[in-house]
Amino acid sequence: MYCLETNNLSHQFSKNELVLNNINLHVAEGSIYGFLGPNGAGKTTTLRLILGLLKKQQGDIFIFGKPFSENRVAILKKIGSLIESPSLYGHLTASENLSLLQKVYQCPQSNIGEVLNLVGLSNTGTKRANQFSLGMKQRLSIAIALLHHPSLLILDEPTNGLDPNGMIEVRELLRELNKENGIAIIVSSHLLSEIEKLVTHLGIISKGQLLFQGTLDELKSKRKNAISIVFKTNDDTRAVQLISENNPITVGENGEIILSEVSKQRVAKINQQLVNGGIEVFEIKAVSNDLESIFMDVINVKP
Repeated sequence: MYCLETNNLSHQFSKNELVLNNINLHVAEGSIYGFLGPNGAGKTTTLRLILGLLKKQQGDIFIFGKPFSENRVAILKKIGSLIESPSLYGHLTASENLSLLQKVYQCPQSNIGEVLNLVGLSNTGTKRANQFSLGMKQRLSIAIALLHHPSLLILDEPTNGLDPNGMIEVRELLRELNKENGIAIIVSSHLLSEIEKLVTHLGIISKGQLLFQGTLDELKSKRKNAISIVFKTNDDTRAVQLISENNPITVGENGEIILSEVSKQRVAKINQQLVNGGIEVFEIKAVSNDLESIFMDVINVKP
């Protein structure tokens, strides 16, 4: 049984710009679904359509087994969401921000203290939201999403602005909500190492097309031989220019140059090319079967 299903969901912002092309998402009840893709792949557009923040152009959306367009209000009462940046009243405290939403949701007032404690903001007192750090604002937005005890939680980059300890706390919170309360969670993130530790299912989107959907184990089994070669140099900009002339490459989050499915002989030639070009090669390493290398391999496959 799916708590969320989209059928041939397509969207474009102009005649020449197809942002989504027949997206068919299947999010199982009780799952934690990681929605992955490069910047501009269509992740946020998909989530905004699912929540009714964008007007649907083509395709169907079913949530809790019902068509969203015909049951919008009833469905949204059972969904908590954080899309893009936090939306808060800066002149109000964390508790006051939640109090406003508590009246809208008509949920118990005791929920306010409960969710503040869950996200680690129970001691902020009279401090106003505009005095919060980005990480604290992110926590408060997650508290707002949880306030009415939703059955489905949709989070777009929920660990944005958090320090490493905060990321771990949010990850554990989401696991607990999923396990103890049975909440299905859709989480979009560019932090692949965090996603790998959290999700049960994955969808990978690139250039508006869904390239993979299934469990994390299924992805790894299909790509068990996926090996990426990572180069680190003293001048990555020039190295990218040289290598990309004859090789498809991806630039990683930390600036590493990543090549998929490349032979040992090819690695040696690339290294020689860089050295002959006056570029110092600090490191060459093979990375296999982790989510980042598999992800890079998937999005570089021609659909």
